[in-house]
Amino acid sequence: MTDLVVEAKDLRKIYVMGDMEVHALRGLNIEIARGEVISIMGPSGSGKSTLMNTLGCLDRPTSGEYYLDGEEVANLTDDQLADIRNRKVGFVFQSFNLLPRATALANVELPLRYKGGITPKQRREMAENALESVGLGDRIKHRPNELSGGQQQRVAIARSLINDPSIIMADEPTGNLDTKSGDEIMEVLLKLNQDKGTTLIIVTHDPEVAAHTDRIVMIRDGVVVEDKK
Repeated sequence: MTDLVVEAKDLRKIYVMGDMEVHALRGLNIEIARGEVISIMGPSGSGKSTLMNTLGCLDRPTSGEYYLDGEEVANLTDDQLADIRNRKVGFVFQSFNLLPRATALANVELPLRYKGGITPKQRREMAENALESVGLGDRIKHRPNELSGGQQQRVAIARSLINDPSIIMADEPTGNLDTKSGDEIMEVLLKLNQDKGTTLIIVTHDPEVAAHTDRIVMIRDGVVVEDKK
């Protein structure tokens, strides 16, 4: 198995909007080692979101090569992308993206409902363990409106872990939180990396968040302009 969990070469992404072409990625190259903690920064419109969507298999590049955990994924079909995404990528979003009427347990169980061969009892046990790992073992029956913002983000992190992904992609994971809650979320993410070796890719505009990572990659106009450790 390769030591690179992400290997992208000459990624280009062009969006056609009427008569206009928008070049979101312009021949971008990036490699990320297994177990690395990396932040991706850049101004609005720099291509950060497009890069995250591409690396997370939510979208495919117009051209270029992309290997995720050793699998070539740039030219996969939508169904194939969905399969590799479900197996290898966990997502954490700024807005939490929790089902408002479902309990913390049900929210975390959700990805397992699309995975065969798991009984309801196993699903529950896996979800309980994931919530326990982020310090919410006593909140499994609470709904999102009964949890603080920081607790909701912990639920989202537990959900991202449930399929034991190779990589967690966090898009502004502290963006909707106060400083204390944001620091706690970063502690949770970094502990997952330390305990399980999970690769973390964090898209952020916050230099304090980026300072926690092993490496900072700056994106501008669809290419990497700085890559520093």
